[in-house]
Amino acid sequence: RSDMTIPIARVVATRYATAQPPLRFCYVAHAYRSVRPSRGQDREMLQAGIELVGVPEHEGTAEALTVLCLALDAAGLAGYRIGLGDAALYPSLLDAHGVAGDGRRRILHELQTRDFVGLEREVEALRLGPEATEALVRVPQRRGGAEVLDSAGAAADGLRAVVAALPSEVAGRVIFDLGLARSLTYYTGAVFEVYDAALGAPLGGGGRYDDLLGRYGRDLPAAGWALNVERLHIALVGERRGERL
Repeated sequence: RSDMTIPIARVVATRYATAQPPLRFCYVAHAYRSVRPSRGQDREMLQAGIELVGVPEHEGTAEALTVLCLALDAAGLAGYRIGLGDAALYPSLLDAHGVAGDGRRRILHELQTRDFVGLEREVEALRLGPEATEALVRVPQRRGGAEVLDSAGAAADGLRAVVAALPSEVAGRVIFDLGLARSLTYYTGAVFEVYDAALGAPLGGGGRYDDLLGRYGRDLPAAGWALNVERLHIALVGERRGERL
């Protein structure tokens, strides 16, 4: 299994077919990825995570993010930040500018791989005009505080609603990333990753997957996240070493 979300979605549709939502699950389990090992990438990883089923949209996302921050606080991590994006934001921009077909698929591939040079090349190849090209190239590279949401206009309304639902101490951890795209394809709304200066790779992440459970027979909204336990330990050690210097 590449993660625990899909197995838990199956469990909800079968063993919990008549259970009243919301349903809250937590787990510690190994996941396996088909990757070419490089720069410390492992095929096997120990994950700790949660799945929140049956709490819709911004309320559910806010609960998942709050539990994430409480877990990291309890583990003793001090300098972490949450990169927050929306899986629906960039597709909505493509819709607004009439981008479809192969051009759309190529652009989304470049976005997922974080190749902004390739993304600019693919956008310019469509010859959409200067205003549309500027928006499709620059918006996914915007990262920072609430001011970056202005560049996306109404497409960022979902992110505004999520942050409005967060406790202030959780909202203070958030960095908006308008080009954030998770590698798993089932995300439908808010997506997020955990960063810490002590480690140059995400410690984990998650997001909303409101369409996934319906594939297994129980149509419920859901959100969840998973942390890479080994990376969390490395970040904790790195922070403590920094404190001693």
